[in-house]
Amino acid sequence: MGLSTALFDWHKQAGARIVDFGGWDMPVLYSSIVDEHNATRQGAGLFDVSHMGRLWFEGPQATALLDHLLTNHVETLDEGQVRYSLVLNHDAGIKDDVLVYRIEDKHLLVVNASNRMKLLAWFDSLRAGFDATIRDDTPLTSMIAVQGPKAISLVQNELTGSVDALGYYRAVWMALASEPATRLLVSRTGYTGEDGVELIGPHQAITQLWGRLLDAGRQDGVKPAGLGARDTLRLEAGMPLYGHELTEEIDPLRAGLSWAVASKDKDFVGKPALIGLPADRPVRVGLTLEGKRIAREGFAVWPAGSRADANEENIPIGNITSGTYSPTLEQAIAMAYVDPSCKSVGTRLAVDVRGSAVSATVVKLPFYKRSRAGGSS
Repeated sequence: MGLSTALFDWHKQAGARIVDFGGWDMPVLYSSIVDEHNATRQGAGLFDVSHMGRLWFEGPQATALLDHLLTNHVETLDEGQVRYSLVLNHDAGIKDDVLVYRIEDKHLLVVNASNRMKLLAWFDSLRAGFDATIRDDTPLTSMIAVQGPKAISLVQNELTGSVDALGYYRAVWMALASEPATRLLVSRTGYTGEDGVELIGPHQAITQLWGRLLDAGRQDGVKPAGLGARDTLRLEAGMPLYGHELTEEIDPLRAGLSWAVASKDKDFVGKPALIGLPADRPVRVGLTLEGKRIAREGFAVWPAGSRADANEENIPIGNITSGTYSPTLEQAIAMAYVDPSCKSVGTRLAVDVRGSAVSATVVKLPFYKRSRAGGSS
């Protein structure tokens, strides 16, 4: 048995299939991945993301510490602003991808569940000389995500503040309409490619809110969604997943995340190594595959044509990191790291799917992008 969230008993009673994820017992699905995926794209999906780490940085030099630890700017964050960033090791490998919030005179760092303890030890080793404290609130609070075109209106009925007025990648404290003394931290963020919010608060308040949201949205097709749908949704949206597209052996430039690295005007852990990396490293690309066969993690990628004459050394030019059959696009899609000579959109490649060469094409990421009305484009 791993760690469990405050909603664990609800997941079990709902018939969820439970799996270990980052040391937590989490629901991978309730009905089916496709049903939960489509419910999120068409209405709203509710995700228990309480396994994500929630670390508060406080003190006179908390901002300076975070600017030292993270690749993106922290000092320039406005009140209530949220920013995507990376934590690097000294060799410029990615230790984690994170969201950093500026909330009043504090900062919140939301980190991946599997990396929380590793990061706490890493931060502690680099904290000397900074007048700052780090508080791990993960066991003390719960966190859920409400994602989809109906997410904002669904959540709005339960809170006293204006959720619709909350800007993208912004966060604010809002009170529960049913319990005004209880405040939740509400951010317009998510990991699905849809509009929506993530909410952090006391266990009991989040558990009760979860039930009310499902009751209120049942007629509109709102459903609980597990880690399976969360994975297919983020893959359609071209979002990297730690442990797949991101690891300590992969740097931000290879991963296509240079936009999250302020390398020109700030110093951070890993910057010297990042600047000195060679340019001919494999890079992350999106692929669409012919047919319905799925390219799984680790499958080899070759130039178009037979593997026997693919190149002089007869070795693959890349490897799949994530793949699925997209419920939204009704097409097999994948992300891979390939030789930079093969990164151009339109390049024809082949994926070795259990001994068969399946034709693939490099495409621009993301695979799916919602329109302002919430549909695909």
